[in-house]
Amino acid sequence: MKRARLATVLLCGLLAACEAPPQPPHEGVDVTRSLLRLMPASFVERTAAGQYREMLRAAEHKRALNTDAAQLARLRRIADALVPHAKRFNPDAGAWRWEVNLIRSSAVNAFCMPGGKIGFFTGILERLKLTDDELAAIMGHEIAHALLEHGRARMSEQLVKQLGVTAIAAYFGLSEVSTAVLSQTATLALSLPHSRGQETDADLAGMELAARAGYDPRAAAAVWRKMAALAKSGATGQPPQFLSTHPAHDTRIRDIEAALPKVLPLYAVARAGGARPGPDSGREK
Repeated sequence: MKRARLATVLLCGLLAACEAPPQPPHEGVDVTRSLLRLMPASFVERTAAGQYREMLRAAEHKRALNTDAAQLARLRRIADALVPHAKRFNPDAGAWRWEVNLIRSSAVNAFCMPGGKIGFFTGILERLKLTDDELAAIMGHEIAHALLEHGRARMSEQLVKQLGVTAIAAYFGLSEVSTAVLSQTATLALSLPHSRGQETDADLAGMELAARAGYDPRAAAAVWRKMAALAKSGATGQPPQFLSTHPAHDTRIRDIEAALPKVLPLYAVARAGGARPGPDSGREK
């Protein structure tokens, strides 16, 4: 009984210690880094990097890795514009080894793993006919998941579910949790969908990243209109919001549009300063 009580106190202390410090007043959106960060960042990033390498090796084996030089260059150019603003949401991002790769696949998807490992599937570029502004909105959204440490939070949550509070406390000093259990937990967590709140925060933070880089944040709503049209066509399916871990398209668009007054001034400043390198984003690539 005493051990369980001690473990509970330790866990509460860890959660408090992990809480992101309050930020001073600023221009832009209001989002929060995940507070459930029990797993060490170094372990999370190392695990993600290993999974990323395995995915790239598999794609290369299938001759599906970076086969479109123009689209790959486009992705990396946009990433180069967004990444300098990443420290606004996570100071540690300045030390990340950012990487961008393109995989030939019909999947309408993209991601950014903890530590800045970005991947896009050609399906999302081809099916949605993305402009640069829209592509920046998607990339900003995925980067935001990593910056707000949503993957780390999912790993921590899964570890708590599997082992309980006492074992978590043990991991932090009372005994040891096996490497096999940690690896299993991490792999499962990285494959799980984000929560509704995490998706909303990633939408908003991604809009700000895009705006600060000189990409029109209004494109985020356009992306989800395209997603909604694709889902309606039957090409992709989406359950009703109450059955999904993701906000419904209409909800997502409404939240994005409500946040525009906070990011449009940043976009105006960036454009006035000559931000956003490369061709006009209004043209499809």
